[in-house]
Amino acid sequence: MNRRSLLRRVRMPLSLAVTAGGAAAVLATSVAPAGADSGPSAPHRKPTVVLVHGAFADSSSWDGVVKELKRDGYPVVAAANPLRGLSTDAAYVRQVVAGIDGPVILVGHSYGGAVISNAARGADNVEALVYAAAFMPDKGESALQLASKYPGSSLGQALHPVPITHPDGTEDADLYIQQPKFRGQFAADVARSTADLMAVAQRPVTNSALEEASGEPAWKTIPSWALVATEDLNIPAKTQRFMAERAGARTEEVRASHAVGVSQPDDVARLIGKAARTVR
Repeated sequence: MNRRSLLRRVRMPLSLAVTAGGAAAVLATSVAPAGADSGPSAPHRKPTVVLVHGAFADSSSWDGVVKELKRDGYPVVAAANPLRGLSTDAAYVRQVVAGIDGPVILVGHSYGGAVISNAARGADNVEALVYAAAFMPDKGESALQLASKYPGSSLGQALHPVPITHPDGTEDADLYIQQPKFRGQFAADVARSTADLMAVAQRPVTNSALEEASGEPAWKTIPSWALVATEDLNIPAKTQRFMAERAGARTEEVRASHAVGVSQPDDVARLIGKAARTVR
């Protein structure tokens, strides 16, 4: 694929798989699999919450949610989503989950929702799935397909593609949101000073990751919860509602941008808590 054709593909209306407004350095202090808050033999311990960010963000996009969950006594792991390909990203998260003793609540934002839908398949300790302004693909669907299912996303026009070559020689593109457009597109209800930092520290997702079809999704066999961000300009609220209803997810709505985990961490943590309380 030459550069011109690649860039033409990327300009398609993408409502991409973006993660809840995040940015900054990896949340290293949270990424220590095994819930250090309580030993493996502790009775009635709370399930570990594993948070999976999406595109244009990193684990620090969950900082506010982590703070709320830790205050409520939950062990938390903020996984570093590679953002390179759906199947490989899901395999990585599945390994993170496998390293945790005890039940897990798996949480995804944006493209991270597609990742957890695949990562939880065959993961015996995952008891619930929580989607925060996230993709919930069915088998054979991609984030790119779902992004354009209904109108309302303006992400495609805000993207800056950077051509890359994978180690196997395959040509692709890393996708970024143009920094001047980041706040309006991704995080309109986040303080400008914070959104500006997020724009600088954003991590790209590959175009191929957004085009890759999902396998059989875990939400067909694992109970799920969904938080719809009604002001989302990346995944339109209508698309979020459609996916949540199809999955039979217990759904709540909040007036928020795509960066709901940054702007409304209390609402995200509260829904995770509801899911966690169903685990015995």
